[in-house]
Amino acid sequence: MNVLILGSGGQIGAYLTDYLRGKGHEVTEFDVVNGENQDLRKIPNPKLQHDIRLADFVFFLAFDVGGSRYLKKYQHTFEFIDNNTRIMANVFGWLKEYRKKFVFASSQMSNMSYSPYGVMKRVGEMYTQNLGGLIVKFWNVYGIEKDHEKSHVITDFIRKGFEEGDFEMLTDGTEERQFLYAEDCCEGLETIMNHYGDFTSTDPLHITSFRSESIKSVAQIIQGQFGLLGRDVRIKPGLAKDSVQLDKRNEADNYIQGWWLPKTNLQDGISKVFAEMKKNYGYDN
Repeated sequence: MNVLILGSGGQIGAYLTDYLRGKGHEVTEFDVVNGENQDLRKIPNPKLQHDIRLADFVFFLAFDVGGSRYLKKYQHTFEFIDNNTRIMANVFGWLKEYRKKFVFASSQMSNMSYSPYGVMKRVGEMYTQNLGGLIVKFWNVYGIEKDHEKSHVITDFIRKGFEEGDFEMLTDGTEERQFLYAEDCCEGLETIMNHYGDFTSTDPLHITSFRSESIKSVAQIIQGQFGLLGRDVRIKPGLAKDSVQLDKRNEADNYIQGWWLPKTNLQDGISKVFAEMKKNYGYDN
């Protein structure tokens, strides 16, 4: 199967590209990091039209997004809204033209109307429902990340621990999130692709661990990983409450559990990410 991954250079997309190739699929990568002709904001974009036309299946993962630090800084700007509006109009137009099977990557924040990011994802869901595609909602997927400006909390804490000797949290750490290891996410997405006909665009396909953890507990797990290296890394809790999600607790729908379940607990997942990241700081084993 020829699978087109829009956003193949992103955190989820990079893992999914390797994962699907390992399963024998022909994967077409599409990401602005590969060149200007793969900029989804560019209208018209002949390469995008060509690649969607030839694809058997499309994963629409691309979005101008990052972790809490990035969203807090950029999501209320004109550029953020304009970038994502252009990306969606461009991609959904060609998905409609060629009537492709596709999955749109939404977020558990799509019902949070105070957040421009959440509103943009909700618009994407409405496009998807009109075209009969499938909507997946990701809940804080984590793994190796290359763009530090857009890094999420787990990789951000690990990087700060190596580079600064300790890490300061943006908040007091009491807010809770559900964290999913990227390889489990890939397996979930493959399952949805393989069972595409079993789902509809209104099915609640939540890709998550189905277990909530506080940011403070995440920090403590990472602190323990540094301890195994003989490094005393301190956690510095902030004073603020969460200002991105306002600590609003959505509940994950377990509908997908009839087809897929995550395998990796938070401790093991963080250990895997830490093991990879420490190599960049001179630790080979």
